[in-house]
Parts: sequence; C-alpha cells; structure tokens
Amino acid sequence: MTRGELYHIAENWFQQQDWKPFPFQKKTWQAFLQGKHGLLNAPTGSGKTYALWFPIVLQYIKKNPEYRTKHKKGLKAIWITPLRALSLEIKQSAERITNDLGTQMTVGIRTGDTSTKERAQQKKQMPDLLITTPESLQLLLATKGYDRIFKDCTAIVVDEWHELLGTKRGVQMELGLSRLRNVAKNMRIWGISATIGNLDQARQVLLGPNTKALDHSVMIKAKLNKKITVKSIIPKEMETFPWRGHLGLRLLEAVVPIINNSKTTLLFTNTRSQCEIWFQKILEKHPEYAGEMAMHHGSINKETRLWVEQAIRNESLKAVVCTSSLDLGVDFAPVETVVQIGGPKGVARFLQRAGRSGHRPGKESVIYFLPTHALELVEASALQQAVKQRAVEDRIPYLNSFDVLLQYLTTLAVSDGFYPDQIFPEVQQTFCYQALSKDQWQWLLNFLVLGSQSLQTYDEYKKVEIEEDGKFKVNNRGVAMRHRFQIGTIVGDANLIVRYQKGGYIGSVEESFISKMTQGDVFTFAGRNLEFIRIKDMQVHVRKSSKKTNKVPSWMGGRLTLSAQMSELLRNELYSAGLDKKKQSAEIRSLSSLFERQRIESIVPDPHEFLIETFKTRDGYHHIFYPFEGRFVHEAMGSLLGYRISLLSPITFSLAFNDYGFELLSDKEIDMQQVIDNNLFTKDYLFEDLQKSLNSTEMARRKFRDIAVISGLVFTGYPDKGIKMKHLQSNSQLLFDVFRDYEPENLLFQQAFTETFEHQLEEGRLRLALERIATQEIVWKACTEPTPFSFPIITDRLREKLSSEKLADRIKRMTAILTKR
Repeated sequence: MTRGELYHIAENWFQQQDWKPFPFQKKTWQAFLQGKHGLLNAPTGSGKTYALWFPIVLQYIKKNPEYRTKHKKGLKAIWITPLRALSLEIKQSAERITNDLGTQMTVGIRTGDTSTKERAQQKKQMPDLLITTPESLQLLLATKGYDRIFKDCTAIVVDEWHELLGTKRGVQMELGLSRLRNVAKNMRIWGISATIGNLDQARQVLLGPNTKALDHSVMIKAKLNKKITVKSIIPKEMETFPWRGHLGLRLLEAVVPIINNSKTTLLFTNTRSQCEIWFQKILEKHPEYAGEMAMHHGSINKETRLWVEQAIRNESLKAVVCTSSLDLGVDFAPVETVVQIGGPKGVARFLQRAGRSGHRPGKESVIYFLPTHALELVEASALQQAVKQRAVEDRIPYLNSFDVLLQYLTTLAVSDGFYPDQIFPEVQQTFCYQALSKDQWQWLLNFLVLGSQSLQTYDEYKKVEIEEDGKFKVNNRGVAMRHRFQIGTIVGDANLIVRYQKGGYIGSVEESFISKMTQGDVFTFAGRNLEFIRIKDMQVHVRKSSKKTNKVPSWMGGRLTLSAQMSELLRNELYSAGLDKKKQSAEIRSLSSLFERQRIESIVPDPHEFLIETFKTRDGYHHIFYPFEGRFVHEAMGSLLGYRISLLSPITFSLAFNDYGFELLSDKEIDMQQVIDNNLFTKDYLFEDLQKSLNSTEMARRKFRDIAVISGLVFTGYPDKGIKMKHLQSNSQLLFDVFRDYEPENLLFQQAFTETFEHQLEEGRLRLALERIATQEIVWKACTEPTPFSFPIITDRLREKLSSEKLADRIKRMTAILTKR
C-alpha cells in the first residue's frame, strides 16, 4: 500500500467525523511513515493524540495488507503518560481508530491501578498498543525476557514530555529509551510537548544528544493561534495592607455568577489544603450547589477522582475545585470557564490551566484570575503580558542523577542481567549521563556488588552478583521482590491511607499531618468532617463528625515559587506603577491607593532601584529587602546576607520571606549604611558563603533521604507494611553520617549537595539576581512603621505562631492602627 493510499484512509476517517485534519497532523503522519523520530509541539485540545495514533495504525496496515482477516499478535507501540488519569482517554482515542478501520488491534493499559488479573493476562499476551507510565515501563524492563516483549515494537510516544523534562521521572524515561532503542531496532521515538522555552533541548533530551535518532528527527509545531482571554477579578474595595490568603475568600461571591453563567467551571487552587477550604466554604455559603459541585486532588481515592472526571464529561457538574491533578491532557469539552485562585507562579502552568476551557480547536479559552491578596494583582498583570508574548519557561534537565542510574541498573540485573560493556555506551548516549566517566561507572558497578566502600562488610547492601561470564545479575528472590516494589523516583512524606472505621477508603494524607492529631480531633478532608480515632497498620481510622473544624491537611511541596520568567514579568509590571496611568494595566491602576500609601513611608522602586526598608515594632527591628525573585531565591539570599552581616558584628536573626522579598528580624538594629558600603550583595565567594550560611549539610541530609530511597540504599517497606518516615529518615541519616566521616567521595553523598544547590537553592538564579542588584542603586528607607509592601512578609511570620482566628484578629488590629495613621 502506497503512502498516498494510507493518507487517504486517514483523511476519509476524519471526513466521516466531520473533521478536517490540521497541517501539523498531516506533517506528523508523513514524518512518522518516513521512519523519522520527532517532537510534536502542540497545545492541549488540538488533536495531538490523533496526530500519532494514526500513523502507528497506518504503519501496521502497511506491513500487514491482510489486516482485516489476519491478525499478527504482539506489542507494536507504547504510549507513555505521566498521569494515570489520562490513560482511559488515550485508550478511547486509540480504540476509535483501530475499530473504525477494522484492524482487530487490541489496546491495553498498564499502570499502578491495573489489576493483578489483567497484568497476568498481559504477561501471557501483550496488547498490540499499550498505554503505560514511566514507572510501569521500568517494571516491564524488570521482567525476565523483556527483549522478546519489545523486539517488534515500532513506536514509543512520550506524552506531556514538558512535564517529565527537568524531573527524575524524565531521567528514568531517558534510560528506558536508551535500552529500548537497542532492543527494538525499528522503533521510532516521539515526544509530545506543550510549549516550553527550550524546545530544541527538549528534543535533544528525548532522543539523546549524539544519536542517530537525533540526526534523523523532526520538530513539528502546531501553528494554532488559540485565543486566551484573562479576566482579573478586581475587588471593589482595595486593601492597603495586604496579607496572604485572606482576600481570596472575601471574593467568594464574585465567583458565584461566573459558575452560574457557565456549563462547567474548574476552580484551580495551588495547594490541596486550599482546595479543601474553598470547596467547604462555597458549599457553606451556597448549599444549593450540593450534588452539582465536586473536588479533585491527588490525595482523594481513585474511584472518586474517576467519578468526578466522568461527571465533568457528562456535564452533570456545575463546578469542580481542583489542583494540578486536572492540569494535564484530560479532554473536558463541556468546561467553558476556568478560575485560577491565587498566583499560579509560572506562565506555563497558567497557560496549561487556561487551555482546560474551550478545549476544542478554534475555541476561545477564558480564565479568571482571583487574587488571594492585593499584590497578586501585579502577578495578574504580568500574566496578561505573558499571554500576549507567549513567553514560557525553560525546563532544566537533570545531569548525573546517580541514584536513578543505580535503580535502573538494578532493574536490568533483576530481569535478565546485563553486561557492563554493552550498557555503558547506551547510558552515555543519554543527555543526563553524557559526561559519565569510566571511573564513575566503575564506582557505580562496585556499589551494586559491594554496597560502596564503607558498607562492604554488610551483606544487605550486596545486591548484584557477577557471574562467570561477567554478567551482572540479581539471583536473590527477596532482593528482586523488594526492588520491584520500590521502582520509581517520586519520594514524599509517608502517605497514610484514611478509611472509615467500618471500612470504606477515603484517600491518603501525609504522616507529618496526622502525627500532630490526638484521638477525638476533627479535620476536614475530601469535603467531609472526620473525627480521628487511631492509626493502625499505616492506616488512619476515622468516623464522620458533625463538629466544625478549621483543621485541614497540608501536604509538603504545596508551596510553589515564582519561576524566573514570572519574576521578570512581575518586576516589569511593578515598575509600570511609576508610569502615566494611560500606560498602566487595569490591575496596576486598581492598586493606586496601595502604591500611594507605600510612597508616604517609602518608594515604589523603578528598574534601576533596589529597595531596603527598616522599621521597629514590638517584635523587634525589621530589615526588609525586595529582590522580587521568588521565595526559594529569597530564602537563600536572606541566609547569605544574614551570615555576611554577622561577620561585621555578631548578631542573630530570624528570617521570613515570600515571593516579593525577605525580612531579617533581630533584637538590635543593623547599621544598614555599613551593609551598603561593604558591598554585601556581591556574588564573590557565593558558594563558600552559602555553604556556611545555610547549614547546607542539613539540607543535603534531607535531600539524601530521597537519593537513598531511589538508589535502593534504604527500603521503604512492603505495600501494606510501610516503614514510618521517621525511621526512613533515621536510616538514611545514619548512612549520610557514615559517608561524610569515612567516604566523602561517595557519589550519592556528593549528589545530595549538588541537588541542594542546583535545584533547591537555585544557585544559578541567585547568582543572576545578585548580578542584577549590583547594577542597581540601593535605596534604603528608614520607615517609622510597616509599609504595604512589608505587611505580607511580617504577617506571614505570625502564621507559624498563631491559630488562623487569632492571626486574623491580630492582623485586624495591626491594620486598624496603620490605617488610622
């Protein structure tokens, strides 16, 4: 069958659906059928799934002209999705094509949710088209005879590649692809990515930097000018002294007409706790939404999440309060409107969420921005600019993640074993390990066999044996079983299952939240008030309660930081406060009373100014700095500056920070002129000073816990008998101390420090921020009282000490005093 005839089959199918294929879909079919690899850059809701399922099926038809009567069994293509929630939808798209074209091809799903029975069937006979996750793919590589499963595979598609890039799951994927490339000689590798800043690099990471695949690949961009409309919800009365979180719920009534005027509205929150609170408050104020409103986040049980997703498709829900669990790919045509509650902290995340509405080619996406405090309107204004410029962040890929590589090598040793000379060149062809040296490779092999230099007297760390022919193999069944349980790179606080005392699974919460509970305490979770009874076998037993409560689970990692792109846009918008009103956005104009009040005591900085404010309250001496660089950079910069000031004269500080600035609070005054004269914002000796200022050893110790789990140094326990997080922590800390004292050259020990500086403290970004400050004029304002800019930072510190009611009362009193003045 010629290519022309194959395209005709596809175009005919589109015609039957009353659709017309887009140019990017046709280009993808063409490139795929020519045997090319590639990266497809297309927004959600543009038909990207059909751009790749079609050529996969057409390739099968081409190779098997008698496809209607004779079926050739065996795995032909793998579709990788980072979210299990998407797999059903991807399966339905594939089945539509395979059934309509009469191919007899089977489509299967294999994720953590797949039943044991179905897995056993797949073991006997793989489906023709398999939808799976990065973790489940690694589990297949841990199966004996995996090369026979994959050898005839013609394609692997990695969906939502922008989500995996810049994470250890992405590294896991790179390694999986490096192996499959050599097992399945005719396999084409394709990625699908929404827009990111470094698209070319994204293709390089997917295909490997120096590979034939990269030379024989294409980048296809879907040129669909989707209209995105951003509408800010501007409060009628603007607070002059803003504080985090409180304005959001005050604007609750502004959301009601938006919900009423749309078929379905998604309300995105940044954290699961915020999601729980908003769901509860809307229902309290508007009980008429009961039954028409639902909640969706990653810690709610799977059945409930699937029910919510289906109910959105069926148009039986008016509103869903959700988190990033609904960010990706799920196709919800009925969603007309999206509301973003609070700053999304990144342009890509915001555009992704906007794309959930009008989820059809050519349809307009409408997103409302609801600020949770007044200064977030500056973020809203910055997002308006971002949408106009289509300015999106880069995703920075990981380098030398030795923990992921050790896990992968153990996976290969568990299945059929591996020969180091065969695997080393494959690993070196990946982006992550392109600079891996022979010495480092040898160290990793020794680690697998001996468990590193300082642990070689302990048998439990010796997992892999070297057979006579030089093959590295795991022969111990217990080691193999434990390894399979622990495949994956997502390590969080231990999750405990929450269920009713009489049975019935509700979801999962983190151990750190539950450990603060005593019997009889009531908390809100999954939209219900639950009374805590006890913890038994890593499960939290609860019963329903009618008591009111303000306790809501908080999950780690809930606090996002401004991306570098977003910080720059934010600063530019803030600088526009000094321009003529005609040149300002509606959001900046709405803040004019706040800016006026700021100017009474201080200034609103312009591009060549860096602002420092100092004042005294009953809490002590406040010294506040405004880099507008995001909370992670401010945490590092605050510690760095505090350390450097203490070298001038001994002094202790407590540090508070938010996305706009940071505060050093002390019981005596700093001579700020001395700070300016001594050039304490220099980037010289940055690395050394950071290490001394931050107790980087303590931060690396925390990072090491994850590295120890991923590399298999520490076992997290069997599914029903998880090991408590504090035990995990102490196990990994013990190892950390051993390596520090006896084996500082240990690659995993060194990796903990590298990751702390590169990923947690964003050292590169901090360096650039200090370079920028060096070019600005430092303006120091000695104020008599807190300013509107400083108010969110000083009230955030009170949050740690006071309950939410007491905090609200205290802030009310502070605001009243300041406003009177």
